[in-house]
Amino acid sequence: MKRLLSLILAALLLLLCACGGGSPQSAPAPSQSSAPDTAPAPDTASPAGQEEDGAAFCGLRHEGSMDLRYAEEFSVDYYEGGFKLLTIGDGNRYLLTPEGQEPPAGLPSDVRIIRTPLKSVYLAATAAMALFDALDALDVIRLSGTQADGWYIENAAAAMRGGDILFAGKYSEPDYELLVEAGCDLAIESTMILHTPKVQEMIERLGIPVFIEHSSYESHPLGRTEWIRLYGAMLDREEEAEAFFDAQAAVMDELENFENTEKTVAFFYISSGNKAVVRTSDDYIAKMIGLAGGRYVFSDLTQDSANASVSLSLEEFYAAAVNADYLIYNAAIDEPMESMDELLAKSPLFRDFKAVREGNVWCTGKSLYQATDIVGSLISDIHGMLTGDTENMTFITRLE
Repeated sequence: MKRLLSLILAALLLLLCACGGGSPQSAPAPSQSSAPDTAPAPDTASPAGQEEDGAAFCGLRHEGSMDLRYAEEFSVDYYEGGFKLLTIGDGNRYLLTPEGQEPPAGLPSDVRIIRTPLKSVYLAATAAMALFDALDALDVIRLSGTQADGWYIENAAAAMRGGDILFAGKYSEPDYELLVEAGCDLAIESTMILHTPKVQEMIERLGIPVFIEHSSYESHPLGRTEWIRLYGAMLDREEEAEAFFDAQAAVMDELENFENTEKTVAFFYISSGNKAVVRTSDDYIAKMIGLAGGRYVFSDLTQDSANASVSLSLEEFYAAAVNADYLIYNAAIDEPMESMDELLAKSPLFRDFKAVREGNVWCTGKSLYQATDIVGSLISDIHGMLTGDTENMTFITRLE
């Protein structure tokens, strides 16, 4: 049986190469930490404008839409018969089709079908794991695109160590045979999959729908967390998802009362090309600094592309951030540091920085981008850093 499966997979790969690949999303995409090049959304439903009650979709009566508070990169529309239409910010659409139902006749070719209930998901988008964990739904994640030692979510790492979740290859090199053997019914990918369109097409040729998530493109910190409500819709756990999100929103409501300290903060890391990589002024990291009572030092940094990361020469970074009150080193991308000497080893220019001279340099942990369920904790950390209340930090530590 395994030999037959291997031969079928080999034939599909040869056919794919002969045809030259080419999926509907074959254009290159920015990294996961950036914002998307959004295509015009279809008229049927979009995060910006949902269907009116009673409107029809392929003959299905519209029964309502999910009321979103912060998220702008997805919408959920409900139809008779238990059907749910997910629309993502780039225009991709997915029809959740409940057990015992068949997709309606005349379904547009761009709408991917996801059959529910989900039982064996391949999760290659790391930002989603914390949200599945918060819904107590790791049992539907059967396959992972990250190894056990790459997870900073303890329940996910434990599930992999115990064999409940199997490593099925990273997003660009999935184990197709394992996907089929495990009965994979959905692949959840980040936009990194758009760099390898042939991989996406191969997964879809195996009859596995590919869902590309965009939570990292949300401009508001809670927009990322609100994606738990989309996954709640996938799992028929809307009430649990809404309760969790409301609790996080309540934390954020309290944080929004922080007074502005007027202290300036630079958030960055040094790339392998010796560039300082920072975030644009309208990025959610900059907004989190503002919510914490600080002021992002790059107050007017924008760029024409949708990428939220900007590479600056060390001299450009020096000119803008040398007098910043605080530096936060983004070790979620690079490696964590423990001492000031490690920062100075990256460039002697840092000796002149006010934050270095005054001992106000902090470093994030590796878990930052995976912890989409507790974004309020980073805001609390930054506020504690600014005010000297540093006893209960979750994400950042001071360099000695």
